[in-house]
This record gives sequence, structure tokens and C-alpha cells, in this order.
Amino acid sequence: MEEVKTQKSIIIELDKEEYAIPVSLVGGIERMQHITRVPKTATFVKGVINLRGIVTPILDLRERFGMEAIQPTESTRIIIIHLEKYDIGFIVDAAYDVLDIDESIIEPAPKVIGTIDVDYIEGVAKVEDRLIMLLNLDKVLSFDSYEVMKERLKVE
Repeated sequence: MEEVKTQKSIIIELDKEEYAIPVSLVGGIERMQHITRVPKTATFVKGVINLRGIVTPILDLRERFGMEAIQPTESTRIIIIHLEKYDIGFIVDAAYDVLDIDESIIEPAPKVIGTIDVDYIEGVAKVEDRLIMLLNLDKVLSFDSYEVMKERLKVE
């Protein structure tokens, strides 16, 4: 019997659509809190928070994907992502599920997905009646103003 490979993912919501982030990269899920603005950064770079003594940059994923900005609600969360050399937080509309996504059902991203740039999507999985888009975090995090902010904060 062949072993089924699965990808354990946190399911987040942005503008009523579901996206998956690998659990292995998630360091925590925080409630919305005060964010200190960093000047001369892109509008989707909201600033930084002090998370248990670590200065953590915060991005608004809605704005990063070109969606309309909204005021935070009770369900708004900051997903803390552990990357190789630093942590970063993503503001999302909600984070509410952990799923094991069977890798055999992940299809390549179509050329166009709603309003967001297909470069940000690694693939799409149909789980029961849900369509879940797997985020390509390398692409989400590749932008000039973030590099400027990292340099300013001396994140290493």
C-alpha cells in the first residue's frame, strides 16, 4: 500500500477565500494588537510589533494581494511565520482550521485566480466542497520595501 503524503496546513481567510500556510512555518496565531508604523515602507507593511521581546514585522495580506483594506474585526488574526533568519507576521481576516491536505489532490495554480496575483499561489486543493489555495510564501515575501525595512530594523 502506497503511503499518502499530506501537507498539514493552517487555513486562513482573506476576503471570503481560503488559503493554506504550512503548519511547519507557523510560530503562532495572535489577536490583533498595536502595530508601530515604520516610515517609508509599502502600504501593506503595517509596521512592527514587540512579540515576547522580538521585534516582528507585520504585513497585511489583504493589501499585499491588492484586496480592499478593511478594519480589523474580532476574528482578525496575526499569523506569525518562522522563516530561516527572522519571523514575520501576516494580518489575515481569520485563521480557523488545521487540515491535512493530501498532496495528490493539489493541482497547479490556474493562470488567473480572482483578483490576486497567481504568482502568490503554489497550487489549489479541492477538499470536500472547499477550494483552498496554497500560498507561495517566497513570492509573497519578495518585494523591495520589505528588504528596506529589514535593513532598517537590522533583522538578521
